[in-house]
Amino acid sequence: MTSLAALLVLGVATATLPACAPDDPAPTFEAGSSASPTALPTASGQGEAPGARDGLGGPGANASPKPATKVLAAGNPNGKAAVPAEARAVDTSKPTRTIGAGTAASCTSAAVVKAVAAGGVITFNCGPAPVTIKMAATAKVRNANGPKVVLDGGGTVTLSGQGRRRILYMNTCDEAQGFTTSHCQNQDHPQLTVQNLTFADGNSTGEKAEGGGGGAIFVRGGRLKVVNSRFVRNRCDRTGPDLGGAAVRVLSQYENKPVYVVGSTFDGGSCSNGGALSSIGVSWVVLNSILSHNEAIGSGANPAKSGTPGGGSGGAIYCDGNEFTVRIAGTIIENNKANEGGGAVFFVSNNRTGTMRIENSTLRRNPSGKFETRGFPGIFFLGARNPTLTNSKLS
Repeated sequence: MTSLAALLVLGVATATLPACAPDDPAPTFEAGSSASPTALPTASGQGEAPGARDGLGGPGANASPKPATKVLAAGNPNGKAAVPAEARAVDTSKPTRTIGAGTAASCTSAAVVKAVAAGGVITFNCGPAPVTIKMAATAKVRNANGPKVVLDGGGTVTLSGQGRRRILYMNTCDEAQGFTTSHCQNQDHPQLTVQNLTFADGNSTGEKAEGGGGGAIFVRGGRLKVVNSRFVRNRCDRTGPDLGGAAVRVLSQYENKPVYVVGSTFDGGSCSNGGALSSIGVSWVVLNSILSHNEAIGSGANPAKSGTPGGGSGGAIYCDGNEFTVRIAGTIIENNKANEGGGAVFFVSNNRTGTMRIENSTLRRNPSGKFETRGFPGIFFLGARNPTLTNSKLS
C-alpha cells in the first residue's frame, strides 16, 4: 500500500513516500548548563489482577477522581523554549471516561483498550501510588470516536508493553479502525494526545504493516501530541532500511502540521533506525525534552548495501521524506548512537526543501558509526540548507 524505500549513499538519498503528509516540539535550555537527564521514578503497583473489574466509566461519566499527586519527572527542567498554545497539555478536569475505581487492581489492560477504543478525554483512578498496567493487547484508536482522544496518566501511570507488544496504535487509513473520510491520509481527526504518562517496554518487532516501527506508539494521519511523558526501553525491529521509531513512529499529519513533543524524556530505545522518534514526510517540534541512550542498531544504511539487512541511522531521531521541517528547542540530546549515520539526528529531505532549526539546545556524545555532516557532530543532514543553530552546542 505504501512504499517507504529511500536511497542513501553517503550524501545522496531518495525515497518513495506514502500518500500522506508531514509532522514535530520541546522546552528551552540555556546552552552550557549542566542539566542532565532526570532520574526515572520507579513505578509500582500490580495493574493486572485475576478477576479485576473493568473500571471503565461510560460517556458523560462525572465520577472525576481527585487528580493524583504528580510524581512524573520528564523532560529538560532547564528548558525555556516557549510552548505554543496548541502544544500544551489538554484540560482533563472533566473527563469523558475514567479507567479504574480507585485501586491498582481495577486499572487493567482490558480497561485501557476499551477506553481508547471509545475515545474522548480519558483519565485514570488507580489509587494514590504509582501503578504499572501490563498491556495484554495493543490499545487501538477507533477513527470515528473522536475528534479528540486524550490519554492522561496523571503522572503516576505506566503502560507497559512487557517487551512483547506495541502499546498504542492510531491509523486513519486502517480499514479495521474505520474510515471516516474519503482522504484518510489527510484528515484532521482523530487528534491524539498523550500526557503525564510513561510508556515502557513497548515492542513492535514483527509488526510490518505500514512499514513497521513504533515500539510504544504508531500513528498515521490525524494529529499527535506528546506532553510531559516518558518513554523507556522501547523496541522495534533490529534491521530494515527505513523502518524506525523505538518509541514513536509517525507517517502523516493533517495538512503537514507538526507533531509536538513537549517536556518529555526518551531513554534506552533501540531500533533499526530512530532509537526514539522516526517518521516519513512528517514535521516535528521537540521542546524542552531529553533524548538519551537511544540507538539505531541496523546496518547497511538505506537502501541496504549488498549483503546487509539495512538500517542503522538516527540514534535518537530519524526523518526522511520531502517537504518537512524539524525544530529542536530547549532540548538535550546526548549519549545516543547510530551504527551508520546521524548518532543524534538523521535528516534527509529528498527534494532538498526540508529545514532544521536547533535553538538553545545541547547535542553531545552522539557518535555516528560511519558518516555525518561535516561541522555538525552527531547529525547527518540533507536539505535546503545547513541546519540553523541558535545558542546551541554540538559536540
